[in-house]
Amino acid sequence: MLGVLAIVAFGVFGAAPVASAHDERQTRELAGTGSVPVYRTSGPTLLVCKTDKADFDKRIAAYPAALKAENEKLWQECQTNGYRHLQAAVDAAKVPDSIIKILPGIYYEEPSLAPLSAACQRVYDNAPKGKVYEEFAILTFDQQVACPNIQNLVSILGKKNLQIEGTGNHREDVIIDGQFKKLNGIRADNADGIYMKNFTAQRTEFNAVYVIETDGFVIDDMLGRWNDEYGFLTFAVDHGLYTDCEGYGNGDSAFYPGAASNINKDRGHDVPRYAVEIRNCWGHHNTLGYSGTAGDSVWVHDSIFENNTTGIATDSAFPDHPGMPQNHSKFENNIIRDNNVSYYKYIKDGTCKKPFAERGYDQLPPEKGVVCPAVGVPLGGGVINPGGNYNIWRDNFIYGNNYAGFVTSYVPGFVRNDDDFKYWFDTSHHNRYLNNKMGVTEKGESKPNGLNFWWDGQGRGSCWTPMDNTLIRTMPACGSDDLPALGTHRYFGEPAHTMKMLECASYSAGGQIIPGGCDWYGEFGASGFSRVEVRDATIGAVLIGLIAAGLFFRRLRNAPRGLPALAVTLAGLVIGVVGTWQMGSIWHPIGLAVYGVGMVLFGLALRKSGTRKLGMLTLLIAAFALLGAIDHGLIMIPWIAVSPALVRIILELIWIPWALGAVIIARRRSASAPAPEAAPAT
Repeated sequence: MLGVLAIVAFGVFGAAPVASAHDERQTRELAGTGSVPVYRTSGPTLLVCKTDKADFDKRIAAYPAALKAENEKLWQECQTNGYRHLQAAVDAAKVPDSIIKILPGIYYEEPSLAPLSAACQRVYDNAPKGKVYEEFAILTFDQQVACPNIQNLVSILGKKNLQIEGTGNHREDVIIDGQFKKLNGIRADNADGIYMKNFTAQRTEFNAVYVIETDGFVIDDMLGRWNDEYGFLTFAVDHGLYTDCEGYGNGDSAFYPGAASNINKDRGHDVPRYAVEIRNCWGHHNTLGYSGTAGDSVWVHDSIFENNTTGIATDSAFPDHPGMPQNHSKFENNIIRDNNVSYYKYIKDGTCKKPFAERGYDQLPPEKGVVCPAVGVPLGGGVINPGGNYNIWRDNFIYGNNYAGFVTSYVPGFVRNDDDFKYWFDTSHHNRYLNNKMGVTEKGESKPNGLNFWWDGQGRGSCWTPMDNTLIRTMPACGSDDLPALGTHRYFGEPAHTMKMLECASYSAGGQIIPGGCDWYGEFGASGFSRVEVRDATIGAVLIGLIAAGLFFRRLRNAPRGLPALAVTLAGLVIGVVGTWQMGSIWHPIGLAVYGVGMVLFGLALRKSGTRKLGMLTLLIAAFALLGAIDHGLIMIPWIAVSPALVRIILELIWIPWALGAVIIARRRSASAPAPEAAPAT
């Protein structure tokens, strides 16, 4: 009945266009012997400043007296012994545990923008290019060392325990500005112990701050803004901390702890530590406040994600990232609210095709700036978690997200280039949603989400508490021990929901493609009958309804159960379509139940009329329709590997041509029957 074509999703899912979260070299697995660095107030110190005294005095004029005096003292010293560019100070930091202090000002790092040497140009030209971002070279660590500014405004390569801090009164007093001339603002690569504090990095072609293959880092009181992809990206890291940081105006996300060290991959929910901690941070006015492909063992707490397109995404949905599938992250005591800001117009009107510097990223205040959505996510999404395992969502306030508080879905392994069949069903298991305040503000005021929980029905051992306003009304609740009372063991999602995720995944920023059947994309997305789930339900209902009517007129007009069978079946089909119109509607299981009763009557009538095998198939469809009504209306049936809907649709795909043949054969027999002989004249 619902989406008779949805079953093909499993055959073509891998053909859906997906964009790599980002292209990067293959990284090594960290030993995990490091530690989170501690802020130091003393040690070998290098200073970075400019020479315009009038500009400097203007910048510090309103500082508290003590801080103003300290900066004046540092400026005088810096004029004699300091550096004019951060890269020069990094290069000069030869002593272990060095501290670099950057005085208030804007740093464009002009020497890093010089034309490449002939040798570095050859390195760039001969390096492999990204699979998705074909204009970007994938460089080895040795190539980064040989040519540190091919892609980076500032490169910190192989330095240990380096601390870099701004001396201003606020993080916006010191700005590292890429002017969209480099891929990364600051790259810390194999830089164990790096500590960055109290400054802003902005306006890059990809990342404001990028920390890679590093055991031990801190991003403290930092701002990353107006970047085509990420404010702060950390990749293949351990012992990391983001604290009191902010990101806005980023095309992917403010914070991206992707491919964090996979230290808990073989554990259950008993976790001794997390690889990365994010606390007291604020992600707003981005496509995503937070994203983390293979964001393993990340603890996010006491942070705010608001006024993005979607607040948080952690996933297994992109290929070639270490640590797949995503697992063991914990999100607690966060505020995830009002993520209803759409930037898709900038994709459609061509703004995001313009050169970076001409797009208007840096319009202030933040809500006036351009963001070019690098990924397609639901407008009005609080949290999306495609393909995560063993994640905990606890005690968060999640409200005012117009699409859904949570979107949880299946990702088969071949989407991330894990082609072995054993990886096809290894995601979306054992997630816990515990005591989140859904649709309620911190003051206790009601501010509903569109849905609280959108779930495609796939996965084992997950549970939700509290559980209301859900797409599937019978989602398993968590018991007092935070475990599902019965739970589910589903290896496939609901076919209609899987078909929807397939449709929505065909977003392409570069191709200016916004999927026509997906309702994620605001004014550019689908509504009403154009939504893929409503469209497919309608097509299926019309097709089955027409064939049912044909069977009635050709075979069952004179059968006692014929007319009631047709009437009840058609009523169930209509109610089922109505049930798909509003997500989570009670009319969906009611429609299944009525449809099931109608098909019982049809099956019995067909058997009575002599079409016994088709009648038996019809009764099987009826049985699975009624099981589906129970599954979605009363209790989700435990211990079964697939939804009743999937079996029902497979049977419908067999029934449709069989029943159509029965109609046609009946018509041919009627047309070819010999005319009765005339009565003899008397």
